[in-house]
Amino acid sequence: MSADTLEQPIEQLIHHELAAAASGDRHAYGRIVAISQNTVTAVALAITRDVPASEDISQEAFLKAWQQLGRLHNPASFLPWLRQITRNLAHDHLRANRHRPLDGEVAELAIARAADPAGTPVRQLIDREREAVAAELISELPEDSREVLLLYYREGRNSRQVASLLGLSDAAVRKRLSRARSCLRTELLARFGEFARGSAPGTAFALTVVTALGSFSKPAAAAGLTTAGSTLAGGVLGKLLFGSAGVVGGGVLASLVTAWLCRKLLERYADDAEERRRILRCYNTYLAMSTAVCLGVLAAVWLFESPVPSLAIAVAGFLVLNYQLMVPLPRIMNPLLRRDAERTPSGAARRALVYRLTFGPSGLLIANIGLIGMFVIVYLSNS
Repeated sequence: MSADTLEQPIEQLIHHELAAAASGDRHAYGRIVAISQNTVTAVALAITRDVPASEDISQEAFLKAWQQLGRLHNPASFLPWLRQITRNLAHDHLRANRHRPLDGEVAELAIARAADPAGTPVRQLIDREREAVAAELISELPEDSREVLLLYYREGRNSRQVASLLGLSDAAVRKRLSRARSCLRTELLARFGEFARGSAPGTAFALTVVTALGSFSKPAAAAGLTTAGSTLAGGVLGKLLFGSAGVVGGGVLASLVTAWLCRKLLERYADDAEERRRILRCYNTYLAMSTAVCLGVLAAVWLFESPVPSLAIAVAGFLVLNYQLMVPLPRIMNPLLRRDAERTPSGAARRALVYRLTFGPSGLLIANIGLIGMFVIVYLSNS
């Protein structure tokens, strides 16, 4: 970054470029990459301790963020969001390579990949030693200090700049720097600083990302990133009516209407206040759980990058709701259905059929299909 760039707050620079990037301007997004590439690669390197892998992960993070800019509703959230995407990808990389630790032959292969293939054996040996020492030094640092120390050297030892890029206070950055320094001897700290600066991505990194953007369609406009008029018409209003919020909101509304109608059906079988109380308690529990599942799925889709949390909520919700319809409700209603058939044989079979289609196996199957369908629509609308 230039000296003029450093004089401006990082958030202001990104905010200035995001509106154009969200409209499909790849060059504007390229400038965002140039502003934040040191941060993203430092986050990935702190986790993986592998320079080539950290750059691959960082490029993937930028491309993923470009595709999903439509999820971003607040420009101030871009850097925290991008850092979280990077951390998720880096941890995924570690899990995928957990049986291939960075030592021995695997380390040599990783280091050889980073070195210039056309370089001399001496050059390759130097690169190999540098990478091995760097991985060892990073491992010795406290986890919460690795990103800070890497970025500190890459950003010209400007703690306030590091604080802005990592979303920390300057005091927190200084504290972590102090902890990191106490873990390394002076000569090793100097070597680490040299490594941090030498491994920082250059201009070619941003150019590579911008070039790769040509393989993707432009991102959908996001609320808060477009102009005021289009934000109201196509952003907030569009999401409320047609996006995931509309899907889940419509699902909750439909559930409430259906539940109200089902309540009337159940209450007809009650003879006294106690029976009515038992039915309503079961009914209210089911209604509350249905609403919680719908809202929980929506919250998970919006809050988490991975679909796993929303899927886990949906599956857990299915199990709990199915249990309510298969155990507590039949325990209450079966004696009432038998009494109804004995008391009023005429039409009892029809009434029992309506109940089974609503609350029995058939109704349960329909409800499950509806909930699964809603989850799929929510997921696709946010992908």
